[in-house]
Amino acid sequence: MTSDIPGLSVGIQPTYQGWFADAAWDTLLICDEFGKPSAQIAEEWEYNEDKSAATITLRDDITFSDGSDLTTEDVQAAYEFAGENNARFADLTFDVVDDYNMTITWPQPTPTLDLILCEAQISSAEYYAGDEQDTTVVGSGPYIYEPSKSTQGSSYTLTKNPDYFDSDTYPYETLVLKVFTDATAGLNALKTGQIDGILGSAATIDEAKKSGLEAVTLRGTTTRLLITDHLGQSIPALGDVRVRQAMNMVFDRDSIANDLYRGYADPAYQIFRPGSSAYLEDLTEDPYPYDVEAAKALMAEAGYADGFTLQIPFFEGQNHDLLFPYVTEQLAQLNITVEQVNLTGPDAITELLSGTYPVPLWQLGNYGESLQDIKDYILPDGIWNVSHQPDETIDGLWQTILTGSDEERVAAQKEINQYVIDQAWFVPMAYPDGFYLYSSDISIPTMSDFSALHPLLRDFQKN
Repeated sequence: MTSDIPGLSVGIQPTYQGWFADAAWDTLLICDEFGKPSAQIAEEWEYNEDKSAATITLRDDITFSDGSDLTTEDVQAAYEFAGENNARFADLTFDVVDDYNMTITWPQPTPTLDLILCEAQISSAEYYAGDEQDTTVVGSGPYIYEPSKSTQGSSYTLTKNPDYFDSDTYPYETLVLKVFTDATAGLNALKTGQIDGILGSAATIDEAKKSGLEAVTLRGTTTRLLITDHLGQSIPALGDVRVRQAMNMVFDRDSIANDLYRGYADPAYQIFRPGSSAYLEDLTEDPYPYDVEAAKALMAEAGYADGFTLQIPFFEGQNHDLLFPYVTEQLAQLNITVEQVNLTGPDAITELLSGTYPVPLWQLGNYGESLQDIKDYILPDGIWNVSHQPDETIDGLWQTILTGSDEERVAAQKEINQYVIDQAWFVPMAYPDGFYLYSSDISIPTMSDFSALHPLLRDFQKN
């Protein structure tokens, strides 16, 4: 892992490099690279007509690592726990028929129910009711956490669950997750056999290939600034669309792709993945061409020629080492002073998403299902729309998505995309190639990650 997990609690596990969660816990359904679900804990499921409710039947042979049987009581406890910090699980109601049959109802139609049922890891009801969530791991997944063989922040050891119902998918007897936040140290560890695989980047791919390592190329992110304070509540200048447009115009997207990503990227003019429903195929030219002087004129027209100060969080292990100084330099041409705020420790992700920093910089996923992008990055309650500000246009188009025909739903997604481009809610920069580097001792025949960011645990196989 190029960054540490924030802790042992099931409620704070990252999806990016989420191999610990994949190992220790199960979910109701499991989604493939296109977001299509198949059975996991739930062996049968169906939705009502407007996708506001899911009726599920659980497997009756699932046992947690503490010896208790998994039932609908545990599913309800898990989803209630998830709802405390995740809007996708908020305000649910539960109709529990028996230990293995239940209906979960959302407060409104939810077109991404497939993805939601693939998301929340499930522990036992006793675990959620207890006070040892930060120190214990109770799961039903393919591996069992071994705390005596682990050092938090450095290395996590898990051993195969002998009773797992799908054990053939996970051929390794022992899984060790090691943390290497430094890219050079991580690559050296791979070259010397200390690890079997690690995420790579444009900065490490050439050396990896020269060293005879294998590589999987991934195209699942759009590098971007997220300008979430559209109303200027925290930083008044950001409430003016001309300022947001000017911020777009000081970035040379071709140079970012060719120089910062060493040619392992394409310039990005929108945040959505090519081929997704929201993607605008005819957007072939940059709507905000690189023009520093025109950007300065916009700032002056808006009354902000003197600029302002902008705090942007920085994380190790996110391939921002070259990008962050460039962003700082380019925004400085508009007299926007970037203050780098280093976030570390178990509360780092929570702080990042708290709204304290209304303009995060991140290589965020662009999903195969663009509805998930809209939910995460654009809707007012989106986890990455950190300022959570309402917008009437977005609300109206989302209602069309909830109630319209298939054609109307696709058209509304494209309209949302065009609207956020016109309003400059983002500064998209590049579609970078990602890489997963691995030794020839292992095999990665499939790539199941819906986000296309890295192999999932089930993708790793023996040669």
